Amino acid sequence: MKATILAVGDEILVGQTVNTNATWISEKLSEIGIEVVWHLSVADTMAAIQNALAICFEQADLIIMTGGLGPTKDDITKKAIASYYQVESTFSRETYAQIIEIFKRRNIPLTQAHHDQCYMPSNATLMTNKMGTAPGMWFQEGSKFLASMPGVPYEMQYIMTYGVLRKIQALNRQIYRKKTIRTVGIGETSIAEIIEPRLEQHDVGLAYLPSPGGVRIRLYKQGNGNAGLIEQSLARAVDAVKDAIAPYIYGFDDEELEAHIGKLLMQKKIMLGTAESCTGGFIAHRITSIAGSSRYFKGSIIAYCNEIKRDVLAVTNEILNTHGAVSQETVEQMVRGGIKSLSCDVAIAVSGISGPGGGTVEKPVGTVWISVGDHTKVISKRFLFTKDRIVNIKYTAVYALDMLRKFLIGR
Repeated sequence: MKATILAVGDEILVGQTVNTNATWISEKLSEIGIEVVWHLSVADTMAAIQNALAICFEQADLIIMTGGLGPTKDDITKKAIASYYQVESTFSRETYAQIIEIFKRRNIPLTQAHHDQCYMPSNATLMTNKMGTAPGMWFQEGSKFLASMPGVPYEMQYIMTYGVLRKIQALNRQIYRKKTIRTVGIGETSIAEIIEPRLEQHDVGLAYLPSPGGVRIRLYKQGNGNAGLIEQSLARAVDAVKDAIAPYIYGFDDEELEAHIGKLLMQKKIMLGTAESCTGGFIAHRITSIAGSSRYFKGSIIAYCNEIKRDVLAVTNEILNTHGAVSQETVEQMVRGGIKSLSCDVAIAVSGISGPGGGTVEKPVGTVWISVGDHTKVISKRFLFTKDRIVNIKYTAVYALDMLRKFLIGR
C-alpha cells in the first residue's frame, strides 16, 4: 500500500509553522510497511484542498491528511472533503456532547462556532479524539482511503495511534518486521562501508537515520510468507550488523542513549553528576528526561562563567589564567570539583566555544573539551564540531554521554 501525506494550512506555507506532523506520520507508516510516496502542503481554500485530494489519490491508495478541523472560519477541511465526495454534512451529536463535557469541566462558554464544528461529511467514520474537540475522520471509496485529523500534534498522534494505524493494519495484510539498531560515535558513511558488504547475503531492507553524533540503522523485511521465517531472516541480518560494529551499538528500537546510561548507572549502583559550561544544562536535561532518573542522578552545576568554575568547582586561577576555560586542565578539575560538590560517584564536565563568536586561531568555534571521571580516574578528549551553536550543544551532549558509557563499561 502506498500513501501520501497532505497538510492543510497557510501557516505551513508561509513558514510560520514547521510541519513536524509529516515526519512523525511517515515514520509510523514506514514501521508497518506502508510506503510514503509524497508529502504535500496546501492552502486553506476549497479549491486547493479538493485539487490536492485528486492529485494525491492519483499517486497512492491512502491519504493521511492533517489540519483545518477547528471551529474558526479558515478551518474548511470538512466542507472541502464533503464537496470532493459529493455528500451532505450531518450533525454529530456525539461530538457535540463531548465538546459540552470538555468545556463544562474547563468552565469555558460554548459558542455557535463550536456547534457548527460538529457538522461532518455524511460518509465519514469518526475516530475518537480524547486530546481535543475535533474527531478524526476515516473515508473509504472503493480501494482508496482517506484519514483526516487535526493539525495539533498531540491530538493527531492520539488519533493516529488509536484509530488510523489500527485501520491501516487491518487493510495491509503483508507481514512486516523491523529492528532498529542504535549507534553512537560513528558516522553514516563509515557504518555503510562496514555493514553493507556483510548484508549482501541477507535479503532485508536497510535504512539509515543519522542525527548529531549517532545513527539509527533500521533493518526490515516484509512479505506474504511465513512470519517465523521472516523473523529468522531478519534476526540473522541483525546479528551480522551487531558483530560488525558492536563497540558503537548502545541499544535497540526506542531506547535512547540517556536511558541506556541510566541502566548502566543503576546496574553499577553509582550516582552521576554533571558540571556544564557550554551546554548550559542540556546534558542534565537529557538525563532527567528519563523517568526515575533520581535513582542515579544527583544534579548539575552550570558553571557558565569562570567565577562559578573557580568558586564552586575549585578550578584554580592558575589553571584558568594559564590554560583557559576551554582546556583539558579545566574540565578535569571540573570533574573533580563536581564529584566533591555534588557528592556523586562519577561526573561529566564540558567546556567549549559553541559560537557563533568567541573563537580564536588556537581554539576555533566548535572546540569542546569533555571529561569524565570518578574518584580515582579522569579521562578527557578534545573535539572540534561545527560553526552552529545549537548543533554544537547537541554534539557535545551526545559525545559526553558516549564517553560516560564507555567509562562505565570499563569501570
